[in-house]
This record gives sequence, structure tokens and C-alpha cells, in this order.
Amino acid sequence: MAGQAQVAAERAMEETIDVTVVLADDQAIVRQGFAALCRERGIQILGEATDGPQALEMIQELKPDFAILDLQMPGLTGAEVIRRLRLAGYTGKLIILSFSQEEATVMEALRAGADGYVLKDGPFRHLLDAINFVKEGGIYVSPLLHGAGIFGGHTPGRVQSDPIGSLSPREMEVFQYLVNGLRAKDIAQLLDISPKTVDTYRASLMRKLNVRDLVGLVKFAIERNLTSTSGKKS
Repeated sequence: MAGQAQVAAERAMEETIDVTVVLADDQAIVRQGFAALCRERGIQILGEATDGPQALEMIQELKPDFAILDLQMPGLTGAEVIRRLRLAGYTGKLIILSFSQEEATVMEALRAGADGYVLKDGPFRHLLDAINFVKEGGIYVSPLLHGAGIFGGHTPGRVQSDPIGSLSPREMEVFQYLVNGLRAKDIAQLLDISPKTVDTYRASLMRKLNVRDLVGLVKFAIERNLTSTSGKKS
């Protein structure tokens, strides 16, 4: 079994990913290293930025499929770049790279509008996992963060009085689709109901789970190992 898992991992690393990317990191050796690894996987690097303002301008001009941003950059942080892009209506995929495992830092990035948060000291395949998962509409958080216990330190399957049990079967379906990045209209098509009905289920389940927004919902799911990303192993 271990041999099969290793073969599967090696095949995943050989996968070609057809997307365009802007990379932003003030450390040249890190930026160029990631760029070289990305090119080996068929990822097209449209540009490399060395600070926050340059990244913001480059992303707006080149409109890549993905922007991969260092969290701590001169001029503007990666989270601030993302916040400004989202306020301007930018809909491209945005992933943060960082060494920080602080919950507040991760949540700030997600609330700013990041689609993924990848740890720099993790394996490169985590970045590939993030690109693939985010490309399908999900929100990716490094599996190393689950091991660090930053999301409340819950052990999957051992949460006492978990409010997830209060959800109806239909609410649970909507919940699972939401935390994996699907939009209301897509969920409506899958469940053969109206988008308005999806919104009703969403409001109900968020009230039961005591969360206020999608980021809170994703955090809730990560704590309980209920997302596609939380099941990944490092």
C-alpha cells in the first residue's frame, strides 16, 4: 500500500497544469525557485513581482488565471494586495504563500479574498494541490495547518455537542457544497432547487452553526475535517 501511495504521489507531481500565473515575492531566490518548479509542471509564468505595489499593477494588467503572493512584501502585504483586487472587482484566483501558522493571519488572508493559503515550508506539491483545488472552485488551506492545530485544536470525530448534528440532510448537502467553493446557482442545479431556496438553506445552516460568513463556514469545516483539503496528508 505504501508503494502504491508513493507511485500515486509521483504521478501527481508529474501532472501538467495548464494555467497562467503571476508570482510575487521580494526574495529572488524563493520567487525564482517557485517559478522554475511551476514551469516544470507546464504552468506559464506571465510575470514576477518583487513588492506589493508591483504585484497589484502586474495582476491588473496581465490578468493571470492565478496570482501567487508572498504574505509579507514591501509596500503592500499579500493580503492587502488581495483586498484591493477584490474591491476592484477582480475575479481571478489568488493564493497566499507564507511561513506564518497564526490563525489570525490565515483568517485575515481568507477574509481579504484569498482562495488559498499555502505554507512556504511545506512540500511543493501542496502548491500544486492548491492550484488544482482552487481551479475547481474550492478554498485551499495547507494540511500542515491542521496538524499544527491552529483551527481550535479539534480532533476529527471527537467534537462534543457538535452543532453539525443539528443540520437536516438537505442543509448538510448545501453545507458541503458551500465549503468546497460552489456558488448558489451551481448548488441549485445540482440539487434541482431554486437559488433562492439554496439561500434559505444557507441562512438556516449558518444560524445553526453560529457562523456569520463563508470564511467562518470554511473555518468550521476545517476544524472538523469536513473539507476536501482537510483530508489531505502532508
